[in-house]
Amino acid sequence: MMEVNGVSYHLETIGDGPTPILWLHGFTGTGNNIKEALTFFKNQGEYTFILLDFLGHGKSAIPADPGRYSMENTVEDIKVILDRMGIAKIFLVGYSMGGRVALAFTATYPSFVEKLVLESASPGLRTEEERCERRNADNRLAMRIRENGVEDFVEYWTSIPLFETQFLLSEDKQRRIKEQRLQNSPVGLANSLLGIGTGSQSSYWESLEDCTAKVLLLAGEKDTKFVGIAENMKNLMKNAVYVKISDVGHAIHVEQPRKFGKIVSEFLSK
Repeated sequence: MMEVNGVSYHLETIGDGPTPILWLHGFTGTGNNIKEALTFFKNQGEYTFILLDFLGHGKSAIPADPGRYSMENTVEDIKVILDRMGIAKIFLVGYSMGGRVALAFTATYPSFVEKLVLESASPGLRTEEERCERRNADNRLAMRIRENGVEDFVEYWTSIPLFETQFLLSEDKQRRIKEQRLQNSPVGLANSLLGIGTGSQSSYWESLEDCTAKVLLLAGEKDTKFVGIAENMKNLMKNAVYVKISDVGHAIHVEQPRKFGKIVSEFLSK
């Protein structure tokens, strides 16, 4: 655990290579979610993998104030963590919510990020009207989590179209995913939605063309919404490579960990 700006973050490091890679997980996830995919990375000895649990997730703190979870606070917390670890350059890999954070961090501290991998990620919503509509939806969902608990929410979350391809996974893998999600706190998930949900963050679309890091954009073929987002991002970023991965949905690292590990490690090693 590391105390950062008055809250505690759970961190785990794997390996002791000279190049640090920070993994940022998605909503309802934890740093552990990437471990299977890491086993398929080439040249693993080159890296130190840093797995972080966001506030309200896993073993990290669960602040009572939703504002503490904001994108701005999260980015500053990550900066402090990297400074404490003596890291001045890093490879960032972010999935979904973690991808939004990774992009926000890169826009705020571009000199820190040498390479950036965005899996099923978005720069946010372009207009205030869209953000307001999304905030209202997130408010309703946060209230449902608080009133009905995590089990009810996980049943709902598992059934949304974004994750329908996960029903093709083995029953054992589906069970392990569900068990991990059920370990979350209702307050943590609700406050995370309110504080760092897509409707609460600023749009980073305008900053894409200023990104100097080398970028890998990943989207699953069956995740048509994020395929479109990735294609639009690719057109705006000078140093971006886009890979659409066949026969997979939103959570590529979960559904196709071998393919994810191979593609990402090849990009990072170039």
